Amino acid sequence: MVTQKEKKSCGQVVEEWKEFVWNPRTHQFMGRTGTSWAFILLFYFVFYGFLTAMFTLTMWVMLQTVSDHTPKYQDRLATPGLMIRPKTENLDVVVNVSDAESWGQHVQKLNKFLEPYNDSVQAQKNDVCRPGRYYEQPDNGVLNYPKRACQFNRTQLGDCSGIGDPTHYGYSTGQPCVFIKMNRVINFYAGANQSMNVTCVGKREEDAENLGSFVMFPANGNIDLMYFPYYGKKFHVNYTQPLVAVKFLNVTPNVEVNVECRINAVNIATDDERDKFAGRVAFKLRINKT
Repeated sequence: MVTQKEKKSCGQVVEEWKEFVWNPRTHQFMGRTGTSWAFILLFYFVFYGFLTAMFTLTMWVMLQTVSDHTPKYQDRLATPGLMIRPKTENLDVVVNVSDAESWGQHVQKLNKFLEPYNDSVQAQKNDVCRPGRYYEQPDNGVLNYPKRACQFNRTQLGDCSGIGDPTHYGYSTGQPCVFIKMNRVINFYAGANQSMNVTCVGKREEDAENLGSFVMFPANGNIDLMYFPYYGKKFHVNYTQPLVAVKFLNVTPNVEVNVECRINAVNIATDDERDKFAGRVAFKLRINKT
């Protein structure tokens, strides 16, 4: 005959729990003696100590193969991309001529962006280099650090320099300046020892008609070889990228214009459909006038 299991009272449950936590008769804590706890704690101490040591050794070995100055792998950066300034969301440059607040944010971004290009800063930190040739600074067995950079003076940007400019880079008059810069790739010899320049066009036929005329600074959108190669952030501490400024003179107002700028260099591909920023950049320009 099956007997029904007696239901324990609350007091009995509490007493059993107390005895499990500490049994004064067997001197067991949580069901284990002091010796048992010592062995299990020693095991986990050794086990996790071994894992920590193995992880630390692995990281140390890996770090021995990594340079502080040059990325170990940069195959994804074989072709530098282009980018514009002012940097905007979705690369849309919208200017409402009658609304100073709409273009004032662009002006503030450009003022901050161009500060390192001030002639006084460049003269203090960077060298006057010979145009038309690479500015190579090999280590020759001895760490040549830091590398010197060539001057790119703000005055080279002409009407887009913003120096003493009451039109605020042309944004207050509907003739805005957009700056094109090439992304940095370490030890990349852009141009393969030949001249290179940036060109801009309307992406479609109607864009070309609405884009109107424009001027570029430096002339013809030229980028000199002397700004290459780039040796990395830690080596080239004062490096300033060469810029090309495009001043749009008579964009058709109140119409969105699709613009594409690309670098023309023998060793920079600009036709890779898988990478829309490889050697080129596309952006939208709209000048609103009432």
